[in-house]
Amino acid sequence: MKDTLKHEVEKIKSRLWEISNQMYRNPELGDKEFESMLLLTDLLSEHDFKIETGLVDRPTSFKAEFKGDKAGPVIAFLAEYDALPEIGHGCGHNLIGTMGVGAGIILSKLVSEAGGSVVVFGTPAEETNGAKVPMSQEGVFENVDVAMILHPNNESVESGTTLAVDALQFKYIGKASHAAAAPEQGINALDSVIQLFNGINALREHLPTDVRVHGIISEGGQAPNIVPHLAIAQFYIRAKQRSTLDEVSKKIINIANGAALMTGSQLEISNYQISYDNMVTNQSLSKAFTKNLQEITVQPVLAAEHSNGSIDMGNVSRVVPAIHPFIGLGDTELVLHTQEFADRTVSEEGRKALVNGALALAATGYDVLTDPNLLENIKEEFRRSK
Repeated sequence: MKDTLKHEVEKIKSRLWEISNQMYRNPELGDKEFESMLLLTDLLSEHDFKIETGLVDRPTSFKAEFKGDKAGPVIAFLAEYDALPEIGHGCGHNLIGTMGVGAGIILSKLVSEAGGSVVVFGTPAEETNGAKVPMSQEGVFENVDVAMILHPNNESVESGTTLAVDALQFKYIGKASHAAAAPEQGINALDSVIQLFNGINALREHLPTDVRVHGIISEGGQAPNIVPHLAIAQFYIRAKQRSTLDEVSKKIINIANGAALMTGSQLEISNYQISYDNMVTNQSLSKAFTKNLQEITVQPVLAAEHSNGSIDMGNVSRVVPAIHPFIGLGDTELVLHTQEFADRTVSEEGRKALVNGALALAATGYDVLTDPNLLENIKEEFRRSK
């Protein structure tokens, strides 16, 4: 039956390639991916998927569902399609979106016989305020049995782990005054930020080795002869485990409050981006995908790596068995988030990755639909991981 998947991908590969290239030519930032969403959902509609848009109050999100005639597992493929400022699709989301949609379409051709359902979720703004987070929190994946997404990369790599991240903003409000004539009447908000940095640097000696804390001063005053009445610092705080991150974030918030007390300023703390959980790869599902990818392409698939980056797929992996592997673009020197990477997505190697990736995802979905033992192993591993 997997030969049928190959036959089906041949039918739509030129259309997928056209859509991917159009997204490359017209990159759209997170939560503004209106044209990209329409390109993907229009194609899904042509293949009898039922479309719902605007999930979790995100206008460029979507759910596309194809139900078979018989009951069975629900296979979800996730699509991303947001771009980066200035360099466009330097993370290859034009390929991610089309691979996920392509996988959903070709697997849907076997669902009537195999049973079950195929769902493609459009998940905006992965680079900033990832929609997968509220989707995970609000039960969008509640009835899904497995969730898969495939990311382009310099080389093909098994699904691994990532860091959880909190994006915290510390806004200090002081009191302006003439820094020379009446300094005693001012409250220096910038001093609060400086003490915050000093406190965090003192804390670093006592943090686990997997923790990363990095920040900037985004607002620190206007002129040296005016006591700064406003100062703002933004930090990313990361750790391998959400539980560790929660403890570190608490300590940093305590430091921030202490800095406000030291100077007499007022403090407002907020999340300037959504927090992401660490990725928990389902190894049973990952092995099935790796086997399929190795059968389709001659490229080696490297062993799973730990990434010090953070992805909103981590939140999905907490509510449903999930994987986030990588497919190579045939150049080991490529670096993500560069113009060179964006350009590679519309090369011949990008076209091969699109077709092979969609096929490997669909083949893995078919395995889950038709192999009860595989599905039970996936679910049992997920239960243990929770």
